[in-house]
Amino acid sequence: MTGRIITARHGRPDLSRDLKITAQEYGDWWAQYDASGLHADERPPQGLVELAQGAKTILSSTLPRAIETARHATGAVREVPADSIFVEAPLPPPPVPFLKLRPGTWGVISRSFWFWGYAPAGVETHLEAWGRVRNITARLAEHAEKGDVLLCAHGYLNWMIDRRLKKEGWTLVERNGANHYWSWRIYEPPGLRDGVETPAIAE
Repeated sequence: MTGRIITARHGRPDLSRDLKITAQEYGDWWAQYDASGLHADERPPQGLVELAQGAKTILSSTLPRAIETARHATGAVREVPADSIFVEAPLPPPPVPFLKLRPGTWGVISRSFWFWGYAPAGVETHLEAWGRVRNITARLAEHAEKGDVLLCAHGYLNWMIDRRLKKEGWTLVERNGANHYWSWRIYEPPGLRDGVETPAIAE
């Protein structure tokens, strides 16, 4: 029987958000964020550890915070393949001069600009990211044919995966932690009713 798809967001990175910076400086800050591992105090919730123990396949993004999240969740006793297809959707610094804001605020502004089409040369566009997400859900579904698959990835990418999986007929059956660090979502495959996989009905 087809397994479930589980997407988890990484734990808290070891980088302060308690500062005010310009948009250009935000680009440098985001590069540091991508290079950062988890804060030394971070520990995975027991629920995620149990999901990892039951997963047939565990995958992660190639960014350190996702790799370390997978390592914490598995107790470093399993090999977890990392692939750049699972990295976060880009957050290019927006073309906004003079202002100094906190990184979290710049993140919202940057995501909004990117969502509406702003992507400097060499940066993945919103449309291109959706194409990547289609490839991601196809890969996750393929792994799920062998049992539960857990992906340790990123907040906005997981949101995009959520939208795509629902469109493909997967059912969100559990959401823990909203979209915070260490949060996760669990999806059951199309046609699954009362724990029994049923064939699709032709219309």
